[in-house]
Amino acid sequence: MTTYVITIPGTFLEELTEDSRATLVARLRPADPQNTALGEAEELDILSVNENGTFNIRLEVEADNNHAAEAEAKRLAGAALHDAGLSEDRAPLGPAVVTGIDGDF
Repeated sequence: MTTYVITIPGTFLEELTEDSRATLVARLRPADPQNTALGEAEELDILSVNENGTFNIRLEVEADNNHAAEAEAKRLAGAALHDAGLSEDRAPLGPAVVTGIDGDF
């Protein structure tokens, strides 16, 4: 298994409340990329939100390959958004992208 850092872009179509943000970050926290060498060196935030409502979620996942890592990260992000009361209609996600690999090669 390899550890991947995955970035998933999205857009909040409604203003993100403090309660929703806190719930979202709490649900994402177990996959925080700060736990990887790459995440620590790059000072990656698990959630970054721009003024126009666009956002990036960055997650650490373990998987056998890029495709599996991207799928798992997207599943984790979708579940966290759902738990925070944000449906896919209110916070659509873009394609997941591998932005780092932390493994032994």
